[in-house]
Amino acid sequence: MNQTRSLSPRPSPITAVPSGQDQVRPAPAADKDDEIDLLALLATLWRGKWWIALVTFLAMGVGGYYAFIAATPLYTASATVVLDNREEQVVDLQNVMSGLSGDQATVNTEVEVLQSRGLARKLVDELSLLDDPEFNAALRPTARFSLGTVLSFLGLSSPSELDPQQTLDKTIDNVLAATSVSNVRQSYVFRVTMVTESARKSALMANTLAEVYIEDQLAVKYAATDGAVEWLANRVSELKIEVEEAEQAVKNFNASTDLISPEALEALNRQSKDIRARIDEAELARLAAQDRRITLTAVRDTGDRVVMAQTADDPTLTRLVDLPDGDAAFDARMDTLIQRAALDRDRAEAQRRALEASLESLNTRIEAQSEDLVQLQQLRREAEATATIYTFFLNRLKETEVQRGIQQPDSCVLSEAVVPTAASAPRKPLVLALSMMLGLMAGSALVLGREAMQNTFRSSEELAESSGMRVLGTIPRIPARKRRMVVDYILSKPASNAAEAIRNLRTSLMLSNVDAPPQVILSTSSVPSEGKTTLSILLAHNLAALGKRVLLIEGDMRRRVFSSYFDIDKEVGLVGVLTGEVPLDQAVTHNAALGIDVLHSEKPNANAADLYSSDRFAAMLDDMRHRYDVIIVDTPPVLVVPDARVAARHVDAVVMSVRWDHTHKAQVRAALEMFSSVGIKVTGLVLGQVDPKGLKRYGYGQYGGYGQYYGGYHQN
Repeated sequence: MNQTRSLSPRPSPITAVPSGQDQVRPAPAADKDDEIDLLALLATLWRGKWWIALVTFLAMGVGGYYAFIAATPLYTASATVVLDNREEQVVDLQNVMSGLSGDQATVNTEVEVLQSRGLARKLVDELSLLDDPEFNAALRPTARFSLGTVLSFLGLSSPSELDPQQTLDKTIDNVLAATSVSNVRQSYVFRVTMVTESARKSALMANTLAEVYIEDQLAVKYAATDGAVEWLANRVSELKIEVEEAEQAVKNFNASTDLISPEALEALNRQSKDIRARIDEAELARLAAQDRRITLTAVRDTGDRVVMAQTADDPTLTRLVDLPDGDAAFDARMDTLIQRAALDRDRAEAQRRALEASLESLNTRIEAQSEDLVQLQQLRREAEATATIYTFFLNRLKETEVQRGIQQPDSCVLSEAVVPTAASAPRKPLVLALSMMLGLMAGSALVLGREAMQNTFRSSEELAESSGMRVLGTIPRIPARKRRMVVDYILSKPASNAAEAIRNLRTSLMLSNVDAPPQVILSTSSVPSEGKTTLSILLAHNLAALGKRVLLIEGDMRRRVFSSYFDIDKEVGLVGVLTGEVPLDQAVTHNAALGIDVLHSEKPNANAADLYSSDRFAAMLDDMRHRYDVIIVDTPPVLVVPDARVAARHVDAVVMSVRWDHTHKAQVRAALEMFSSVGIKVTGLVLGQVDPKGLKRYGYGQYGGYGQYYGGYHQN
C-alpha cells in the first residue's frame, strides 16, 4: 500500500461556485413548450397500442354481449294520419265546431293531442295493456339482484304496494315512453310510431292509437254538438216564455187604456192648433167690440159727429152722421149701438173662454194619449225584439240538431302500420361500431392519462430534458436477488450489457474534463434504493480493469451496506481514519476479485456531516490522492442527509444515480437544487436499473443496452 506511483496531475477539487456563474441548473418543469407535439402524441399511442387493443377488445366484447345476448329486441311500427282542414259541409249550415285551420300552431297542438295521457289511457283500456307485463311493471317477476333488493335487504327501503290508480299511471307512463309522434315537414301528415318487444303488438298499438285519435275527434265534436243542442233548447224555452209574456203585456196594456192610433193623435194635434187660432180670432173680436163700444160711448157723450164719421166700418154710424143734433132717434140709436158693441164684446169673451177650456181639455187628452202611445210602442218593441231573438235561437237549434248526423273527423288514417319483420333495436352493427370507437377512445385516454401521470424517467432524453443536466450513462438492471450476487454477476459476465454500460459511463466520466480527468468521484442519489452503491462498485471494478489503483470508500456511515457486498474482517474503518485512531493502511481492505481497495465505515461517534466538514477529511483525501489513481466515495442520498453536499466540496466529480421508472422528477430536481444552493456543480446523472423488457413495453426499445449489438447479455 505504500508503494510509490506516478500520478497524473491532480485535478482541483470541486469548489463552490457563486450562484449564477457558470453552473448548470435543473430546467424547471414549467418551461416546457405549450404546443402539442403530435409526433410525440402518436408515439405515445403507438407504445400503448396493446393496451388500446385490449380495451377495444373488451369494449367490443361488452357491446357484443349486450347486442346479441343481454338486450331485448325491440320492434318499431308506424302508422300515418293526415289532417283534413278543408272544412267541407254537407249542408250550407254554419258549423257548431268548425274544421281545424291547419296552421303550424294547430299542427303542433294535434301532435300534443296524439301524445296526451287521455289518448294513452284510452289505448290502455282498448288493448287491456294493464294485463301486459311489458307496460305494467307490477306483473313482471322480481329480479333476484337489483338495487331495490339490495336496499331492501340492507333495511334502507321497504317494498310498497301500488294502489290501482298508481299502477294505471305507471302503465300510461310506459305506454307514452313507447310512443312517438312526429309531423312530416311541410305537410299535415303525422307519423305515429310504437316501439315494443313484439312486432305484432307494435303494429296493433300504432293502428289502434290512430283510430282512438280519430274517434276522439268525433267524440269531441259530438259532445260539443250535444252540449250546444241542450243549451239552445233551454234558451229557446226561456225565450218562448219571454215572448209570450211580452205579447201578453201588450194585450193587457191595450185592454187597460183608451188608446188611439198615432194618426188620430195627429188629428187631435191639428184640432188643438185650430182651437188656438179660433181663440186668437175671438180675442181680436172682443178687442174690436170693446174699442167700438168705447168709441160710441164717447161720441154719444160728446156729440162729436166728426169722430163718429171717422169710425171704421159701421154703416149704421155712417148714416147717423146726417141726423140733426138733439134728435131722440140719434140718442136711442147710439144707445142701441153701444149695447150691441158690449154684447159683441161679451159674446167674444165667452167664446174665447170656451175655446180655451176646450183647448186645455184637448191638451190634457193629447198628453195622456202620447204617454200611453209611447209605453205601448215600447212594449211592442220589446215583444218584437224578444220574438226576433227567439226566432234566431230556434233556427240555430234546428240547424244544430241537423248537424248531429253529419259530423266528420278532422283527420283520417293515411296508411296503417304493418308488422315489422326485423327488430329495430339493438342495431348490432352500430352497437359494435360504437363499442369499438368507445374502446379506442377509452384505451387512448387510458394510455394518454397514464403517460400524463407518469412522473418518473424512462429514457436518458427525458432525464436530460427535465433536469437540464448531462446524462453520463444508462445502466441496465442486474438480475441478482442479493447484493453479493452483483459482484459475482459482473465477474462472471464481463461482456454483458451492464458491463458495456459501465464502460460507457467510465468513458463519459473521464472525458467530462479532458485536461484534468477526475480523480476523486462522489457517488450519490436523491433518495435511497436508487443503485448508487452498486454503481460505485461497478465503476470501481471497471476502472481497476484498466490497471488503475482504485479506492472505494463507504461514505454512508449511517446505513453501512458494504458488508452485504464484501467480506470485511476489520472493525475500524473510515471513522477510525478520520479520528486518527488507525492509519489508512490498517483500515483498507483489498478485494482481489474486483482488484480494488475498500475502505468500509463503522458507526460514528459524532455526526457524519461534521466529520465531512472537518479539515481531517480534506487532509485524508489529499493523502489518498497521492496513493490512488481514482477514489470513489459512496455517500448517502442528498434529500435524506447533508453528507453528500458537505463531502462534495472536496471531490473532483459528482455522479448522481437516478433509478429508472422509479425516482420522481421532483426528487431529482430537488436534489440538484440542493447541490446548486451550496454552489456544487453536479458532473452528470446516471439512469440506473433500467429494465430492457420494460423499455420495450414502453416503446423505448432502442435503449435496450449496447450489448445487444455485440452479442447481448443473458440474465440466466
